[in-house]
Amino acid sequence: MKRLDGKTALITGAARGIGLAFAEAYRREGAEVAIADIDINRAKVSASSIGAVPIELDVTKQESIEAGVAETVGKFGHIDILVNNAAIFTAAPIVEIDRRDYDRCFSVNVAGTLFTMQAVARHMIDRGIRGRIINMASQAGRRGEPLVAVYCATKAAVISLTQSAALNLIPHGIRVNAIAPGVVDGEHWDGVDAFFAKYENKAPGQKKKEVGASVPYGRMGVAEDLTGMAVFLASDEAEYIVAQCYNVDGGQWMS
Repeated sequence: MKRLDGKTALITGAARGIGLAFAEAYRREGAEVAIADIDINRAKVSASSIGAVPIELDVTKQESIEAGVAETVGKFGHIDILVNNAAIFTAAPIVEIDRRDYDRCFSVNVAGTLFTMQAVARHMIDRGIRGRIINMASQAGRRGEPLVAVYCATKAAVISLTQSAALNLIPHGIRVNAIAPGVVDGEHWDGVDAFFAKYENKAPGQKKKEVGASVPYGRMGVAEDLTGMAVFLASDEAEYIVAQCYNVDGGQWMS
């Protein structure tokens, strides 16, 4: 028997990167998976490759969240696991932060996490499901960075939301926890590297090399480095774990 047999997982931002790696791992462990993403065309391709179901979902729009949850329930009958993975990155010196950029980052990373969690928690409570909710935080939520104030603040908020939601939902048997990755290689890092190239006057790719060299493990992470924790927190093995945020970062942050 596989660890997630009979379970259904909804993963946001899952058409690529970390979210897709989680979807693949959950499928290997027997779960049905809804790959939810604002990019429905890419979600369809990714879902088709692993036997999942694509769901169009924009976490900045309440009606889209509710429709995505309803569609997932309609496809599978229930949701047992939610992974709030959808997020965006931004960087700028304090004196150059743009309010629209700030609003967009908080809308996706914080409000998107909160209101998707709320919608799925309501479903779980209504059905009496002892579910699992996993929020994606970051090492950036553990401390500030000179150029990354907004993103760091959003991920600190995710950690706080995880703790509060966990305490509020555990009486219903719903376990809420978070994962805090370190630096994870992937196509998104092209954009991150570009921010640092702009503000630190670095050559393209230089920041990525520096960051990878600074990880105690000896390299940047990859999405597959996070899947073990994602499966564990979704499984019955994590039954007694509530309100925790686990670092999976090659030794970059110790807590």
